[in-house]
Amino acid sequence: MKAIIYARVSTKKEEQETSLERQVLDLKQWAEELSVEVVRVISEQYSGFDLNRPGLHELFDTLKQEKVEAVLIQDDTRLGRGEAKLAIIHQLHRSGCTIYSLQQRGELELDAGESTVLSIIAKVEELQRKMMNQKISWGMRRAVREKGFNPAKNLKNQGLGGREKKEVPLEQIVALKEKKLTYEEIAATLKGFGYDVSRATVHRRYREWKQSQEEKLQNSLEMEESR
Repeated sequence: MKAIIYARVSTKKEEQETSLERQVLDLKQWAEELSVEVVRVISEQYSGFDLNRPGLHELFDTLKQEKVEAVLIQDDTRLGRGEAKLAIIHQLHRSGCTIYSLQQRGELELDAGESTVLSIIAKVEELQRKMMNQKISWGMRRAVREKGFNPAKNLKNQGLGGREKKEVPLEQIVALKEKKLTYEEIAATLKGFGYDVSRATVHRRYREWKQSQEEKLQNSLEMEESR
């Protein structure tokens, strides 16, 4: 099992630096007892209420890059304090990472109140995902109903076992924008049709199209004036 050691103290006082070194040493020894592979040791001196910590960013980057399964900490307060702590624990759980506490000599266990809060957050996120999927579905149905937009016309290699759509369908972006859909709704709708397009890309393409239309109109007016 791959693991990251994370240690933190809140200030840069000399006694705190000694505490930080002791945390790392104790966690390394515990990692040997657990027979885990430590891929990164992260230690930093930042407030537990601060989410903008270099070590914290490094922790989450390493989780993705190294496919880490566990984080070893001295106790839950090393991750953070108050709401910051719960936010970090929630993100670690979302990443599929198990948190081990040296203080508890095993997997981190939170008190009943904190566990309840995290459970509520998870349920809210699940409901948000369902609402977003429903919103995409509504957007697709509205596009088909009001504009007669047929996604089948935009699929390449039909019947060849795959769909390959690298281009951004500008015509559909314009049509959906004229139906008063937001850029986010347009992106979600196009993703439902298989286009890998972001809100920013939709916005940029529509802005470029609009600018080109304005330029054409300006050129047309200039030609009229020159006659």
